[in-house]
Amino acid sequence: MRKTYIISIAFFLLISCADYDVVIRNGMIYDGTGEKPYSGDVAINNDKIVKVSKSINGKGKKEINASGLAVSPGFINMLSWATTSLIKDGRSLSDIKQGVTLEVFGEGWSMGPLNEKMKEQQQTEAEGFEIDWNSLGQYLESLERRGVSTNVASFLGATTLRIHEIGFADRKPTDQEMNNMRELVRVAMEEGAMGIGSSLIYAPAFYSSTEELIEICKVASEYGGMYISHMRSESNQFLEALDELIQISEEANIPAEVYHLKAGGIPNHYKMDLAIEKINNARDRGLNITTDMYNYVAGATGLDAHMPPWVQEGGYDKWVERLKDPSIRVRVKEEMIKDTDDWENLGFLAGPDGVLFSDFKNPELRKYVGMTLKEVSEKLNKHYADVAIDFVIEDGSRVGVVYFLMSEDNVKKQIQLPYMSFGSDAGSIAPEGDFLNSNPHPRAYGNFARLLGKYVREEKVISLENAIYKLSGLSATKLKLKERGFLKENYFADIVIFDPNTISDHATFSEPHQLATGMHHVFVNGVQVLESGEHTGMTPGRVVRGPGYKK
Repeated sequence: MRKTYIISIAFFLLISCADYDVVIRNGMIYDGTGEKPYSGDVAINNDKIVKVSKSINGKGKKEINASGLAVSPGFINMLSWATTSLIKDGRSLSDIKQGVTLEVFGEGWSMGPLNEKMKEQQQTEAEGFEIDWNSLGQYLESLERRGVSTNVASFLGATTLRIHEIGFADRKPTDQEMNNMRELVRVAMEEGAMGIGSSLIYAPAFYSSTEELIEICKVASEYGGMYISHMRSESNQFLEALDELIQISEEANIPAEVYHLKAGGIPNHYKMDLAIEKINNARDRGLNITTDMYNYVAGATGLDAHMPPWVQEGGYDKWVERLKDPSIRVRVKEEMIKDTDDWENLGFLAGPDGVLFSDFKNPELRKYVGMTLKEVSEKLNKHYADVAIDFVIEDGSRVGVVYFLMSEDNVKKQIQLPYMSFGSDAGSIAPEGDFLNSNPHPRAYGNFARLLGKYVREEKVISLENAIYKLSGLSATKLKLKERGFLKENYFADIVIFDPNTISDHATFSEPHQLATGMHHVFVNGVQVLESGEHTGMTPGRVVRGPGYKK
């Protein structure tokens, strides 16, 4: 008993005499600016970095020896779909294991604002959790209350705005609806939205005009926000879609970013050089045009991207109702199996052997996960277009699929662009429980580790300091974040410590549920959420708000 008492007293004296909560020693410091690293220490008190130096005197309550490891700012996921996966599991395990400390949502669809009809629909689709919010800001605060390991932020979805006022109809907004949309933008920007996000290949966003997008972006611009877009085309009309984004940027006086830059389909691969030239010319004229990407030659979305937008007007129920009409089905099938410049037919561009089933709601259909559309077609002895149509009807959803569309040469070329950031375009999940019911795109488990392992260490496409800059400081600067994105004194202590010699992705298209390795420690707001590669269970994530935020 006496021995235990003496040890307790000694521990108390050690803690009370400590100068810092945490000191990270002897690491290679990559500060997020892209400058060359140096050997040094980082000290943390509470939620802030209080010192970054080649050597720090004084002791920490906790000391971490980072010898042989990289110490850098936490990574920013510029395109996250962890909106509901974080409600199911706030650990954000697949991203934390890669060093992500901020998830940014809002690719067209955002979790608010919701009117009563939208809220009822979302509650119907929610899997065991309560929709206890109405506005976008309230949703983010709800995540923080529930407990999440990463910080969270969001763009306001242009699709969500449209549904709020117009529903799923293919028409222009009335003057009153347009005014309502502008006011909703003001509310969201003052709640801390990063700007406007769009996803223009999908109904009902497809029905939005350029002018409508310019009008809502003008309001976001007043608050210092940005426009970020899954453009109207990433294939046959890729360059024309880029012209639209540049026009919106210019006329709304707003920075604009291309979500997951790509040239989809072999006949369009050559367009990447032309697109980069367009972006560089716009930047030379003074426009702030930037890009982000995921590091794979395949994308993932739904079978809605293999069917014409007109059949989807009115939402899923109307879509299925039309597909059940024999005469409409014939017309849809005819459009699915031919190339077009009128809409983004990803299924045609990938071909039936380049469409991989990844996610079904209907348990009876989950046996087809991991099979291609061609393989299922042959197994069921049906035309591949009939398989797609039947699955949309039978599954009660748009059905999750992977499309193989891009060129590896273009992926490497894009990574080198000075204005390129990175986003997973996926949820943040775990290889356990209900998450195992689907095969996600491997980017959910590997996008950031793949950059640092495959493209930095193995193929030397860019330097490690440049990659870290793109993952942290560059993205924070684009989003105009305060006191985040760099290893600097008085900045929030979002810090990752990893081994550049071993960090690797392991997820594949056939076996995606494999966590990345090589990330040793992760701190979010000064709290350790990953220790020696293991999640601590801590959930210190906070809402990160945009430049227009008003308390």
